[in-house]
Amino acid sequence: MTVVDPLREGRGDPQAVALIGPERVWTYGDLDRAVDPRADALRGSGRRAGQVVPLVVDADADCVIGLLALWRIGATPAPLNAKLTEPEREAARATLEHAPVGAQAILWTSGTAGRPRGVVISSDALRASAHGAAERLGLGTHDVWLASLSPAHIGGLALITRALLLGSSLVAVGPFDAARTWGLVHGRGLPAGVAAPVTHVSLVPTQLLRLLDVSGGESPPPSFRCALVGGAGTPSDLLARALATGWPVALTYGLTEATSQVATASPEQTRLKPGSVGRRLAGVSVRIGEDDEILVRGATLASGYVGQGVGPMVDAEGWHPTGDMGRLDAEGDLWVIGRRADRIVSGGVTIDAVEVEEALRSHAAVADACVVGLADPEWGERVAAWIEPAGGAPDLKALDAYLRARLAAPKLPRRYHVQPHLPRNANGKVDRAAVREVLSRSG
Repeated sequence: MTVVDPLREGRGDPQAVALIGPERVWTYGDLDRAVDPRADALRGSGRRAGQVVPLVVDADADCVIGLLALWRIGATPAPLNAKLTEPEREAARATLEHAPVGAQAILWTSGTAGRPRGVVISSDALRASAHGAAERLGLGTHDVWLASLSPAHIGGLALITRALLLGSSLVAVGPFDAARTWGLVHGRGLPAGVAAPVTHVSLVPTQLLRLLDVSGGESPPPSFRCALVGGAGTPSDLLARALATGWPVALTYGLTEATSQVATASPEQTRLKPGSVGRRLAGVSVRIGEDDEILVRGATLASGYVGQGVGPMVDAEGWHPTGDMGRLDAEGDLWVIGRRADRIVSGGVTIDAVEVEEALRSHAAVADACVVGLADPEWGERVAAWIEPAGGAPDLKALDAYLRARLAAPKLPRRYHVQPHLPRNANGKVDRAAVREVLSRSG
């Protein structure tokens, strides 16, 4: 593996806008010159080629320049989410002692089904990911991307490298804020004299929901071309709401081990076949294995895991088992059904937790929900639900009656836990293991 400088390898015109912060703008030429002193400072502090450097990051211009400086000296950044606790950061740093030389980056799996692991990302995989996404979505030099995800998340890191490799513009103004994003889509909130409304944004479903709320049902302007939505299953009612108000949504399925996108449906494809994440990207192979598990291999696959006690990332034939369930339809489009960890078996009946969660979220009193199986001496498992209320405490009897009209009896939650905030990991995903632990303890 070899570390590359995406700024110098990319297609950026030296006079074209590369990076936009809250108060200033860098052309590609400016940005190239801004990276050099940061790289010199790193060398002066003892950083060197081949070294793995953990650093706390966020989606701002200074972090983008810091990442580029590390790549320029041939070092490997290991971005850490700003939301991690200090013990979590220390555990990550200890894991990195076993990291290989020459990785472009080391990121972390979300850890919703277990302890996070370091994932070794190569420059070849990031390059293949960028070009596969460009082909699917028609990306190029005229795009203006918002850095809407932390570069500690594969979606955020891939967004940065993709923009630079393709010669696009990148707006990096800090952590995601829905009201600010809605303004940026209209060209507001940029440095004085800059006319570069955001044309593309990468979101997780919760961010899309926040954007729809602040937009008040208004459609985005014609200059806005794509909301790439992934990171977690997009509820069908949320997608329907976005499409009804004219948002050009591109549903995508990806994972850290595949260097972001595996399959992506363009906005046109999403309108024609809502719910599908489309076909695999160029250079990626997908098949459905036992128990409907999605298996992935190809040019975008990461090089492996890092840490003590981690197993191989791929099987003998090079396939990575994702832990997600899906199906391929007759046209080759992928539909993600849920995670294998989301399956509950109660009284011999297999229940998909995601189906129950979607039914709960469709009720006006429920903002979000997580459904898990709890050990039961009679049924093997019983269905339990943590509910994040939309306002005050929901009427559970009315909610139960609502679900009975929509779900078979074995799928109905046998117990509810109502709390205002679901536990989430550093990447913003619901921590299903934590939910199960809390519900198990509380009876």
